[in-house]
Amino acid sequence: MPAFDVVGIGENSVDAIYRVPAAVAPNTKIPVVGRRVMLGGQVETTLATCASLGLRVAYVGAFGNDSAGATLRDALEHRGVDTSHCVVRDVRSRNAVILVNDTNGDRTVLWERDPQLDLRGDEIPAAAISSARVLHVDDVDRAATLSAAGIAHASGVPVTSDFDQLTEHTVDLLSAVSVPILAEPMPAALTGEADPERALRTLRRSHQDMLCVTLGTRGAMMLAGDRSYTAPAFNVTVVDTTGAGDVFRGAFIVAMLRGDRPDQILRFANAAAAIACTREGALDSVPTLDEVHALM
Repeated sequence: MPAFDVVGIGENSVDAIYRVPAAVAPNTKIPVVGRRVMLGGQVETTLATCASLGLRVAYVGAFGNDSAGATLRDALEHRGVDTSHCVVRDVRSRNAVILVNDTNGDRTVLWERDPQLDLRGDEIPAAAISSARVLHVDDVDRAATLSAAGIAHASGVPVTSDFDQLTEHTVDLLSAVSVPILAEPMPAALTGEADPERALRTLRRSHQDMLCVTLGTRGAMMLAGDRSYTAPAFNVTVVDTTGAGDVFRGAFIVAMLRGDRPDQILRFANAAAAIACTREGALDSVPTLDEVHALM
Protein backbone atom coordinates (compact mmCIF):
# COMPACT_ATOMS: atom_id res chain seq x y z
CA MET A 1 0.00 0.00 0.00
CA PRO A 2 1.42 3.45 -0.89
CA ALA A 3 2.47 5.60 2.05
CA PHE A 4 0.44 8.47 0.59
CA ASP A 5 -2.43 8.76 -1.86
CA VAL A 6 -1.36 12.26 -2.89
CA VAL A 7 1.96 14.09 -2.70
CA GLY A 8 1.80 17.82 -3.45
CA ILE A 9 4.60 20.23 -4.32
CA GLY A 10 4.04 23.98 -4.38
CA GLU A 11 3.37 27.13 -2.43
CA ASN A 12 2.02 27.90 1.01
CA SER A 13 0.86 31.33 2.07
CA VAL A 14 -0.35 33.62 4.83
CA ASP A 15 -3.19 35.74 3.44
CA ALA A 16 -4.34 39.12 4.72
CA ILE A 17 -7.90 39.34 3.42
CA TYR A 18 -9.46 42.77 3.04
CA ARG A 19 -13.16 42.98 2.22
CA VAL A 20 -14.02 46.07 0.16
CA PRO A 21 -17.48 47.29 -0.90
CA ALA A 22 -16.79 47.36 -4.65
CA ALA A 23 -14.39 46.36 -7.38
CA VAL A 24 -11.00 48.06 -7.18
CA ALA A 25 -10.62 50.75 -9.84
CA PRO A 26 -7.56 52.93 -10.64
CA ASN A 27 -7.08 56.20 -8.79
CA THR A 28 -9.78 55.56 -6.20
CA LYS A 29 -9.96 55.36 -2.42
CA ILE A 30 -12.00 52.45 -1.09
CA PRO A 31 -12.89 51.81 2.54
CA VAL A 32 -12.18 48.43 4.11
CA VAL A 33 -15.29 46.77 5.56
CA GLY A 34 -13.49 43.79 7.07
CA ARG A 35 -10.00 42.35 7.58
CA ARG A 36 -8.78 38.90 8.59
CA VAL A 37 -5.44 37.10 8.42
CA MET A 38 -5.95 33.54 7.17
CA LEU A 39 -3.90 30.66 5.83
CA GLY A 40 -3.76 29.50 2.23
CA GLY A 41 -1.56 28.63 -0.72
CA GLN A 42 -2.92 26.81 -3.73
CA VAL A 43 -1.28 23.39 -3.36
CA GLU A 44 -1.61 23.57 0.42
CA THR A 45 -5.38 24.11 0.12
CA THR A 46 -5.77 21.33 -2.44
CA LEU A 47 -3.95 18.90 -0.15
CA ALA A 48 -6.01 19.95 2.88
CA THR A 49 -9.11 19.22 0.79
CA CYS A 50 -7.83 15.77 -0.14
CA ALA A 51 -7.13 15.04 3.53
CA SER A 52 -10.53 16.31 4.65
CA LEU A 53 -12.20 14.07 2.06
CA GLY A 54 -10.37 10.97 3.26
CA LEU A 55 -7.02 10.64 1.47
CA ARG A 56 -3.52 10.17 2.91
CA VAL A 57 -1.60 13.27 1.93
CA ALA A 58 1.93 14.68 2.09
CA TYR A 59 3.07 18.21 1.36
CA VAL A 60 6.52 19.08 0.02
CA GLY A 61 7.44 22.75 0.26
CA ALA A 62 9.54 25.40 1.96
CA PHE A 63 8.39 27.41 4.96
CA GLY A 64 9.95 30.61 6.23
CA ASN A 65 11.49 30.50 9.69
CA ASP A 66 9.08 33.15 11.00
CA SER A 67 6.02 32.61 13.15
CA ALA A 68 3.86 32.49 10.03
CA GLY A 69 5.81 29.50 8.73
CA ALA A 70 5.34 27.64 12.01
CA THR A 71 1.63 28.47 11.98
CA LEU A 72 1.22 27.22 8.43
CA ARG A 73 2.96 23.96 9.19
CA ASP A 74 0.93 23.38 12.35
CA ALA A 75 -2.29 24.10 10.44
CA LEU A 76 -1.47 21.49 7.82
CA GLU A 77 -0.54 18.87 10.38
CA HIS A 78 -3.76 19.60 12.27
CA ARG A 79 -5.68 18.95 9.04
CA GLY A 80 -3.99 15.60 8.50
CA VAL A 81 -1.36 16.66 5.95
CA ASP A 82 2.11 15.16 6.49
CA THR A 83 4.88 17.81 6.38
CA SER A 84 7.89 15.62 7.19
CA HIS A 85 9.38 16.23 3.71
CA CYS A 86 9.26 20.04 4.06
CA VAL A 87 12.21 22.37 4.62
CA VAL A 88 12.61 25.66 6.49
CA ARG A 89 14.43 28.66 5.05
CA ASP A 90 15.88 31.65 6.87
CA VAL A 91 13.49 34.06 5.14
CA ARG A 92 9.98 35.44 5.53
CA SER A 93 7.14 33.11 4.58
CA ARG A 94 5.21 33.70 1.39
CA ASN A 95 2.39 36.18 2.01
CA ALA A 96 -0.46 37.74 0.10
CA VAL A 97 -2.94 40.58 0.36
CA ILE A 98 -6.32 39.54 -1.02
CA LEU A 99 -8.94 42.16 -1.86
CA VAL A 100 -12.41 40.60 -1.77
CA ASN A 101 -15.38 42.39 -3.35
CA ASP A 102 -18.02 42.28 -0.60
CA THR A 103 -20.87 42.34 -3.12
CA ASN A 104 -20.00 39.22 -5.13
CA GLY A 105 -16.97 37.50 -3.54
CA ASP A 106 -14.58 38.19 -6.45
CA ARG A 107 -11.00 38.73 -5.38
CA THR A 108 -7.70 40.31 -6.40
CA VAL A 109 -4.50 38.73 -5.08
CA LEU A 110 -1.27 40.65 -4.40
CA TRP A 111 1.53 38.30 -3.39
CA GLU A 112 5.16 38.30 -2.30
CA ARG A 113 7.48 35.28 -2.23
CA ASP A 114 11.23 35.20 -1.53
CA PRO A 115 13.14 33.25 -4.25
CA GLN A 116 14.95 31.39 -1.47
CA LEU A 117 11.72 29.49 -0.84
CA ASP A 118 12.29 27.59 -4.10
CA LEU A 119 13.04 23.90 -3.59
CA ARG A 120 16.27 22.32 -4.80
CA GLY A 121 16.37 19.10 -6.79
CA ASP A 122 17.92 17.16 -3.91
CA GLU A 123 14.99 18.17 -1.69
CA ILE A 124 12.42 16.31 -3.81
CA PRO A 125 11.41 13.05 -2.00
CA ALA A 126 11.65 10.58 -4.88
CA ALA A 127 10.51 7.57 -2.85
CA ALA A 128 7.37 9.31 -1.59
CA ILE A 129 6.44 10.47 -5.09
CA SER A 130 7.11 7.15 -6.84
CA SER A 131 4.97 5.26 -4.31
CA ALA A 132 2.03 7.72 -4.35
CA ARG A 133 -1.16 7.41 -6.35
CA VAL A 134 -1.09 11.04 -7.57
CA LEU A 135 1.42 13.90 -7.66
CA HIS A 136 -0.11 17.39 -7.56
CA VAL A 137 1.98 20.41 -8.60
CA ASP A 138 1.67 24.13 -9.23
CA ASP A 139 3.68 26.54 -11.40
CA VAL A 140 5.43 28.44 -8.60
CA ASP A 141 8.69 26.49 -8.53
CA ARG A 142 9.49 25.37 -12.10
CA ALA A 143 12.59 23.29 -11.35
CA ALA A 144 10.93 21.39 -8.50
CA THR A 145 7.79 20.79 -10.55
CA LEU A 146 9.67 19.37 -13.53
CA SER A 147 11.92 17.22 -11.34
CA ALA A 148 8.99 15.79 -9.39
CA ALA A 149 6.94 15.21 -12.54
CA GLY A 150 9.83 13.30 -14.09
CA ILE A 151 9.98 11.01 -11.06
CA ALA A 152 6.22 10.49 -11.20
CA HIS A 153 6.18 9.67 -14.93
CA ALA A 154 9.00 7.16 -14.52
CA SER A 155 6.94 5.43 -11.82
CA GLY A 156 3.60 5.55 -13.66
CA VAL A 157 2.14 8.06 -11.19
CA PRO A 158 -0.37 10.53 -12.71
CA VAL A 159 0.39 14.23 -12.30
CA THR A 160 -2.35 16.81 -11.74
CA SER A 161 -1.80 20.55 -11.90
CA ASP A 162 -2.79 23.94 -10.56
CA PHE A 163 -1.79 26.50 -13.20
CA ASP A 164 -3.65 29.81 -12.98
CA GLN A 165 -1.41 32.29 -14.80
CA LEU A 166 0.44 32.32 -18.10
CA THR A 167 4.24 32.52 -17.80
CA GLU A 168 7.17 31.77 -20.07
CA HIS A 169 7.37 28.30 -18.49
CA THR A 170 3.71 27.31 -18.64
CA VAL A 171 3.90 25.28 -21.85
CA ASP A 172 6.86 23.22 -20.59
CA LEU A 173 5.17 22.63 -17.25
CA LEU A 174 1.87 21.68 -18.87
CA SER A 175 3.64 19.11 -21.03
CA ALA A 176 4.85 17.40 -17.85
CA VAL A 177 1.31 17.02 -16.47
CA SER A 178 -0.89 14.02 -17.26
CA VAL A 179 -4.19 15.43 -15.91
CA PRO A 180 -4.22 19.22 -16.27
CA ILE A 181 -6.81 21.05 -14.15
CA LEU A 182 -6.71 24.60 -15.42
CA ALA A 183 -8.14 27.88 -14.18
CA GLU A 184 -10.75 29.50 -16.42
CA PRO A 185 -8.51 31.97 -18.33
CA MET A 186 -5.71 29.50 -19.07
CA PRO A 187 -6.94 27.47 -22.11
CA ALA A 188 -7.78 30.59 -24.11
CA ALA A 189 -4.54 32.30 -23.07
CA LEU A 190 -2.51 29.28 -24.20
CA THR A 191 -4.32 28.61 -27.49
CA GLY A 192 -6.18 31.74 -28.55
CA GLU A 193 -9.36 29.63 -28.68
CA ALA A 194 -12.28 31.29 -26.88
CA ASP A 195 -14.33 28.07 -26.83
CA PRO A 196 -13.21 25.96 -23.82
CA GLU A 197 -13.70 22.59 -25.52
CA ARG A 198 -11.74 23.56 -28.64
CA ALA A 199 -9.02 25.01 -26.44
CA LEU A 200 -8.73 21.78 -24.42
CA ARG A 201 -8.54 19.70 -27.59
CA THR A 202 -5.79 21.98 -28.89
CA LEU A 203 -3.84 21.66 -25.64
CA ARG A 204 -4.02 17.88 -25.34
CA ARG A 205 -0.77 15.92 -25.46
CA SER A 206 -0.42 12.21 -26.22
CA HIS A 207 -0.07 11.29 -22.53
CA GLN A 208 -3.13 13.29 -21.43
CA ASP A 209 -6.46 11.45 -21.40
CA MET A 210 -8.29 13.91 -19.13
CA LEU A 211 -8.09 17.70 -19.25
CA CYS A 212 -10.27 19.94 -17.12
CA VAL A 213 -11.02 23.65 -16.88
CA THR A 214 -12.91 25.41 -14.11
CA LEU A 215 -15.45 27.94 -15.41
CA GLY A 216 -16.44 29.93 -12.33
CA THR A 217 -20.18 30.48 -12.12
CA ARG A 218 -20.64 28.26 -15.21
CA GLY A 219 -19.26 25.20 -13.45
CA ALA A 220 -16.56 23.10 -15.08
CA MET A 221 -15.70 21.20 -18.27
CA MET A 222 -13.64 18.08 -18.86
CA LEU A 223 -12.29 16.42 -21.98
CA ALA A 224 -12.02 12.67 -21.29
CA GLY A 225 -10.88 10.57 -24.20
CA ASP A 226 -12.67 12.05 -27.20
CA ARG A 227 -15.77 13.13 -25.28
CA SER A 228 -16.42 16.40 -23.50
CA TYR A 229 -18.38 16.73 -20.27
CA THR A 230 -19.80 19.79 -18.53
CA ALA A 231 -21.32 20.24 -15.10
CA PRO A 232 -23.07 23.38 -13.84
CA ALA A 233 -22.06 25.19 -10.69
CA PHE A 234 -24.17 24.82 -7.57
CA ASN A 235 -26.29 27.80 -6.57
CA VAL A 236 -24.92 29.13 -3.28
CA THR A 237 -24.53 32.51 -1.62
CA VAL A 238 -20.94 33.51 -2.38
CA VAL A 239 -18.96 35.01 0.47
CA ASP A 240 -15.39 34.64 -0.85
CA THR A 241 -14.06 32.78 -3.91
CA THR A 242 -10.53 32.54 -2.47
CA GLY A 243 -9.40 28.90 -2.57
CA ALA A 244 -12.46 27.63 -4.46
CA GLY A 245 -10.38 26.46 -7.42
CA ASP A 246 -7.92 24.74 -5.10
CA VAL A 247 -10.75 22.96 -3.29
CA PHE A 248 -12.16 21.93 -6.70
CA ARG A 249 -8.81 20.33 -7.57
CA GLY A 250 -8.67 18.44 -4.30
CA ALA A 251 -12.17 17.06 -4.74
CA PHE A 252 -11.40 16.25 -8.39
CA ILE A 253 -8.41 14.16 -7.29
CA VAL A 254 -10.51 12.34 -4.67
CA ALA A 255 -13.24 11.46 -7.19
CA MET A 256 -10.69 10.49 -9.84
CA LEU A 257 -8.94 8.09 -7.47
CA ARG A 258 -12.31 6.58 -6.54
CA GLY A 259 -12.82 5.75 -10.21
CA ASP A 260 -15.85 8.02 -10.64
CA ARG A 261 -17.16 8.71 -14.14
CA PRO A 262 -16.09 12.05 -15.65
CA ASP A 263 -19.50 13.66 -15.08
CA GLN A 264 -19.48 12.47 -11.47
CA ILE A 265 -15.98 13.84 -10.93
CA LEU A 266 -17.06 17.28 -12.12
CA ARG A 267 -20.25 17.31 -10.04
CA PHE A 268 -18.43 16.25 -6.88
CA ALA A 269 -15.67 18.83 -7.40
CA ASN A 270 -18.22 21.57 -8.18
CA ALA A 271 -20.06 20.81 -4.95
CA ALA A 272 -16.88 21.04 -2.89
CA ALA A 273 -15.90 24.33 -4.56
CA ALA A 274 -19.39 25.75 -4.00
CA ILE A 275 -19.14 25.11 -0.27
CA ALA A 276 -15.73 26.79 -0.24
CA CYS A 277 -17.29 29.90 -1.77
CA THR A 278 -19.65 30.25 1.20
CA ARG A 279 -16.72 30.72 3.60
CA GLU A 280 -13.86 33.15 4.00
CA GLY A 281 -10.27 32.22 3.25
CA ALA A 282 -8.61 29.23 1.65
CA LEU A 283 -7.70 26.57 4.24
CA ASP A 284 -10.69 27.51 6.38
CA SER A 285 -13.04 27.02 3.43
CA VAL A 286 -12.24 23.31 2.98
CA PRO A 287 -15.41 21.17 3.30
CA THR A 288 -15.93 17.75 4.84
CA LEU A 289 -17.16 14.74 2.88
CA ASP A 290 -20.52 14.87 4.64
CA GLU A 291 -20.97 18.52 3.65
CA VAL A 292 -20.22 17.76 0.00
CA HIS A 293 -22.65 14.84 -0.06
CA ALA A 294 -25.33 16.95 1.64
CA LEU A 295 -25.08 19.68 -1.03
CA MET A 296 -25.13 17.11 -3.84
